[in-house]
Amino acid sequence: MTDFTIRPLVHGEQRAAFEVLGRALHAPRPTDEDWERRAAGFPADRKFGAFAGERLIGTAGSFGTRLAVPGGKTPPAAAVDGVAVRADHTRRGVLTALMREQLRDCLRREEVFAYLHASEATIYGRFGYGVATRGKTLRVHKGRARFRDDAPSGGRVRLLEPDEAHELLPGLYERIAPYRTGMIDRPDVWWQWGHRRLVDRHHVAVHTGPDGDDGFVLYRPEERRTFEQPEAGAALVVGELHATGTGALTGLWRYLLSVDLVAEVRAPMRPLDEPIGLLLTDPRACEVVGLEDSGWLRLVDVPAALAARTYGDADPVVLEVTDPILPENSGRYRISPGGVERVEDAPDLRLGLTELAMLYLGDRAPRLLAETGRIEVLRPEALPAASALFATGSVPFCGTQF
Repeated sequence: MTDFTIRPLVHGEQRAAFEVLGRALHAPRPTDEDWERRAAGFPADRKFGAFAGERLIGTAGSFGTRLAVPGGKTPPAAAVDGVAVRADHTRRGVLTALMREQLRDCLRREEVFAYLHASEATIYGRFGYGVATRGKTLRVHKGRARFRDDAPSGGRVRLLEPDEAHELLPGLYERIAPYRTGMIDRPDVWWQWGHRRLVDRHHVAVHTGPDGDDGFVLYRPEERRTFEQPEAGAALVVGELHATGTGALTGLWRYLLSVDLVAEVRAPMRPLDEPIGLLLTDPRACEVVGLEDSGWLRLVDVPAALAARTYGDADPVVLEVTDPILPENSGRYRISPGGVERVEDAPDLRLGLTELAMLYLGDRAPRLLAETGRIEVLRPEALPAASALFATGSVPFCGTQF
């Protein structure tokens, strides 16, 4: 028996959920003014609460979006956010009950995936999530960063005022994204809060190429000067940067590295294959100083997810998948260049939902997961074929915080 119940939130309960979330993240209690700014981007829709009597003790939310998968399709997905349990009610099954109900709700909505950023890396594997995209943190030393003569020159870059950014960026993002596997659409509910919070804290610059606006960057200065180093110069910290191609990407980086009174540019959560070092005469001027997980993926409807993406040219492979939370997903699937079908044949590989998520967008190869003991290989000759089938030729990237 449990001493709590799970149900959808109703209008008027979202501030209590926001306060539960804030406490879990050690944020100050929001003032009335704080909540007034946040309320429009924190609707009750799609949020669940755990209640002990009348008291809200846990919450989990999401918003509807679409996820770019290998091959160019963008099936419907849930972007999961606002997951928290009060500190005095943890380790009592509250989170498990919330996550199970949320996944069932995604399935009822015919959403193929759930997608999140994990505050703790040990939590979400229990619910079938796996790391599907990662990001690197770049540190570029301005004084040593000289672009090669054959690097793209880029176009024109202009700074926007906050009101201009609020008006322009939603349409620009929609026009240029998703340009990579792993990216998501940004619905109105995201722009009402996620975008506004970013713009309020960052400068915004837009790149214009031959065909119009084709990239943008949000950045903020961070003081590095100290009493001992009065001329250290500031760092520019990139909040986000999106560009349709190398020309726009180079143009935005040229701009960042031209800003006066700056010693370095730091850019967290950039694509693993972002080629800034290759554009410089001294590639060591661009350091990779961090590598982190980014998007955690959960296949909610396994048959639909497997059918949504394309596959490489290789012999068919039969996967046996086990899903203890949504058992209707459990079964055997034959993957081939022509598509996917559910079968009763003997399996070649056996894996869980977490491992399937890790290889689905192309971030990890089946061979690597097998070598580390995460995939059971029943027919060894199937492993190279599986790696070829799930290969994508590109590195997945999320690029949106939520």
